[in-house]
Amino acid sequence: MTTTADDPGETTGPAPIDAADATARRTLVVAVLGFFVVTLDAVVVNVALPSIREDTGSGIAGLQWVVDGYTLAFAALLLWGGALSDRIGARRAFAAGMAMFAVASAACGAAPDLVSLVAARVVQGGAAAVMMPASMSLIRAAYPDPDRRAWAIGIWAMGGAAASTSGPLLGGLLTLVSWRWIFFVNLPVGIVALALVLRAERSPRQHQTFDWRGQLAAVVAMAALTFGTIEAGSHGFGAPLVLGALAVAVLAVVAFVVTERRVADPVVPLGLFAVRNVRIANAVGFAFVFCYYGLPFVMSLHLQEDRGLSSFATGVTFLPMMVVGAMLTPFSARVTARFGPRAVIGAGMGSMVTGFVVLAALPAGAPVAAIAAGMLLVGLGGPFTAPPIAAVLLGSVPGDLAGTASGVFNTSRQLGGALAVAAFGGLLSLGSGDLTGLRVSLVVSAGVALAAGLSAARIDTAMARDDPAVAEGAPGEQ
Repeated sequence: MTTTADDPGETTGPAPIDAADATARRTLVVAVLGFFVVTLDAVVVNVALPSIREDTGSGIAGLQWVVDGYTLAFAALLLWGGALSDRIGARRAFAAGMAMFAVASAACGAAPDLVSLVAARVVQGGAAAVMMPASMSLIRAAYPDPDRRAWAIGIWAMGGAAASTSGPLLGGLLTLVSWRWIFFVNLPVGIVALALVLRAERSPRQHQTFDWRGQLAAVVAMAALTFGTIEAGSHGFGAPLVLGALAVAVLAVVAFVVTERRVADPVVPLGLFAVRNVRIANAVGFAFVFCYYGLPFVMSLHLQEDRGLSSFATGVTFLPMMVVGAMLTPFSARVTARFGPRAVIGAGMGSMVTGFVVLAALPAGAPVAAIAAGMLLVGLGGPFTAPPIAAVLLGSVPGDLAGTASGVFNTSRQLGGALAVAAFGGLLSLGSGDLTGLRVSLVVSAGVALAAGLSAARIDTAMARDDPAVAEGAPGEQ
């Protein structure tokens, strides 16, 4: 595979060490800001849902699409975003994605009705799908040393942790003025990131054709799967519309696999999945987001609609969960280096399982402080799961496939988030005036987290580095 710089006129020869370090740090800041706004828009909207519902007159299905319009487009286009990052260069891809994200955020804030809001959220998700793998590729290139890369990933993860921490509280505060401001807040962050990315390290690019058939099949598969799950909450899994959507998803998955086996330049080299760590990273990434971001959806609605809390009080209830994640994230790389990714990820998922079980067992009249304590246990899983599993992934693939591997990884993560909202939205309709749906959602989350923790025990700690078998799509267990 041939690579070139993403800009003409790139100078050759080694840069001074101090200049190289400064460029790497600047690149890391750009990646952190990207992760911040992408994560913020996945969580900040949750506490604003009741206000959006009141302003637009939408039902639970409409609120699901406000959330899933973003996550669905994000998940569906991440494979393409990862391939785009590898082909045009991570810096260019990130800049284009950030510019589109800022424009879409302004459109969300100015949306006159629910349909316009959902449409703008879809564009936001598409832009995020370009930014996320590009941010991981920027880190992979800027920090080739595995130990320094693990540290950089921990800092990068702080962008997501900061967004998760501030999201509910910031969303609650802004919603007191208007829910529209939760989107306008992205604009200054986008401007700063765009200014910095122009000074980041120039990225290599691959000259390959785009696998349009494979990408189309992937988009159809994930869109149909999520749509079918959402509609199942309203009509039941036996409804013709739901069965038809799930059938389309299955057919699209088959078409995707067949296409990827035949094309010269697949959007996802199937050899990636021959690497054990890649398979485990995608499974853990799916489970983590399913649990971690499904919880705010169900608990925000419960706290405001069942318990009568304001949007701000709801944000405050989430604060311990989010703060503990932000505080511990900087220590993630050090702890992982000491105990290894198997033990750390297993402990993180174990804490999440405990938190979900505690929340499910609380009586209907439990103090809000008890709910906050249960969510804090879930929050403990964040810093000990998300950064280590990302480091496992990037350490197990060659640099020229970092964007593609990141796209696959983040596809599984965002698909987990989309399906969590879709499934939990349906479960919340169980029972009449009781907490049956909430408790079933929490028990399901505990089971998913437990399965992910067990799978992490199979991580190969002697992680592959630039394995040619992966690059060529050859089989083999790493």
